[in-house]
Amino acid sequence: MHKEIDPVCGMEVNSSTAKYKTLYKGKAYYFCSPACKEAFEKNPEYYLKHGPQGMPHH
Repeated sequence: MHKEIDPVCGMEVNSSTAKYKTLYKGKAYYFCSPACKEAFEKNPEYYLKHGPQGMPHH
């Protein structure tokens, strides 16, 4: 089991069972929910620079 950190909310995500993931600049990022995935895809550099910000607001 490999733990990854959701770059948007900071939750631990199991990369082998994660339903939500995206590739950015050749690296895979894993998410706990479609909302986190969508937030990251809208502004990936923000989350990579500032770190997890908590659950995104709808």
